[in-house]
Amino acid sequence: MENSQELIICIVNAGFSQNVMEAARNAGAKGGTVLRARGSANPESEEFFNINIQPEKELVMILVPKGIKDEVERAVYKDAGIAAEAKGIIFSLPVSRSTLKV
Repeated sequence: MENSQELIICIVNAGFSQNVMEAARNAGAKGGTVLRARGSANPESEEFFNINIQPEKELVMILVPKGIKDEVERAVYKDAGIAAEAKGIIFSLPVSRSTLKV
C-alpha cells in the first residue's frame, strides 16, 4: 500500500513560523502545528556551515498529500530556507497511517 501523505518538518529561528505557514498555505497546505524548540550545535558546526546558530527555534509540522509535497517544500524553502532570515531547514517523512484526511 502506497503512502498518500507526507509530513513536512521545518525548523526555523524563533519568530518565523508564520513565514513558513504562509508559504505552505499558498502552495496548497491546509494548516500545520508549531512547537517551540531549542537547538544546539558545537562550534565546529557553526564554523563549517559558516552560520551562527540561534538556540531559540520553532518547529513547524505540516501534513500534506503526497502530490503537493514538493511544491510545498519548494515554497517554504524559498521564503524560510537557510538563505532566508529564518535560516530554516526542511525535510519530509512518509506517513504510513493517519486518522486525518488531507
